[in-house]
Order: sequence, then structure tokens, then C-alpha cells
Amino acid sequence: MKIICVGRNYAEHAKELNNDIPDSPMFFMKPDSAILRKNMPFVIPAFTNEVHFETEIVIKIDRVGKMIQPQFAHRYYSEIGLGIDFTARDVQTVLKEKRFPWEISKAFDGSAFASDFYPKENYDLDNLSFRLDRNQTLAQEGNSQDMIFKIDTLIAECSKYFTLKKGDLIYTGTPVGVAKIHSKDILEGYLAHEKVFEIKVL
Repeated sequence: MKIICVGRNYAEHAKELNNDIPDSPMFFMKPDSAILRKNMPFVIPAFTNEVHFETEIVIKIDRVGKMIQPQFAHRYYSEIGLGIDFTARDVQTVLKEKRFPWEISKAFDGSAFASDFYPKENYDLDNLSFRLDRNQTLAQEGNSQDMIFKIDTLIAECSKYFTLKKGDLIYTGTPVGVAKIHSKDILEGYLAHEKVFEIKVL
């Protein structure tokens, strides 16, 4: 199982981190050991002092595909969920300044959480709202209509480089509003106004 993540897929998020807006999808990977298991707390790693939440719509691939054409991409997934790409921002900043790869800031154990998955037919994927509350206060919100590259485009582009297999996850990017988490935070995720997860931070 692969975890494929999309960077800078919301223009305002790219701007808040002083990054250029990409002309094509920007991908990075996380290993399967990055998955934060359901009902487990997120433990802030000892190697970082600044972990950010990045709330994202997650696509679950359900058939094998390679070199998929955009018009057929919808056939390769039937469920979606909501997830968090946890990022050690201080570590990432240092690595970027040195022009080093920044996997250790993104792909560490427990850095990828995903909710349960739900039939995509339940949602308008072109106008799907989602949000994250921290300690019962709105922390981040977004809508799929603001994606630079839409879901089917992402699947098609991914499949140029990686054979997609059943169970692979695609994290589709985060909107503006990422921020540092703290010990004892309670993070609650909402997909189309329905609560789909709760995470405790240790």
C-alpha cells in the first residue's frame, strides 16, 4: 500500500508558506508505517518542536491502473475519506533551506491519518466542504472546488509515474490555515459537515 501526497494543491496554502504555485501536480510519498491507526493518539515526535496539521480529502484506490486517462480516472476509486498530513514544519524548513529531500519531516511514523472511507456517490466532489476543529474551535476549512488540480487529474498524473494498486491512498492537498499542534489538543475532522474523526494529541 502506497501513500501518495499532493503538495501545494490550494493556491492560498502555497502563498501562506511563501511557496510558488505549481504548474503541474507536486507529489511526495509516505511509507505504510506513516499510517496513524484508528483510535490511536498522535504523539508529537521528540525530533521536532513544530508539528503542523494539514487537513486533506483522501482518495482510496480500488483497482490497478497505469497511464490512466483523466476521463477514466473516476473508475479507479469508489470511496473517499478525510485525513491529516502531519508535518514537522521546523525540520522541513531546515531541509528546504539546505536543498535536501524533506521526507523525514513528512513521512515519519504516525504522520498520515485517515478517517473511515465513504461512498463517493454521497458527495459532490466538485464542491465538497471539509474542516478541522481544534478544541471545539474552527482551525482549518476548505472546499474541493478550490483545488488547483482536481481529483481525476491527480489520479491520471500519479499513474504516469506509479502503478496504482488497490488500497493505495492519495492525499489531495491542504487548504490555507495550517498551524502548530500542542500536547492535549483534540482534533476533530468534518467531511461535508459530518464528523468523521477525532484525534487526541500527546
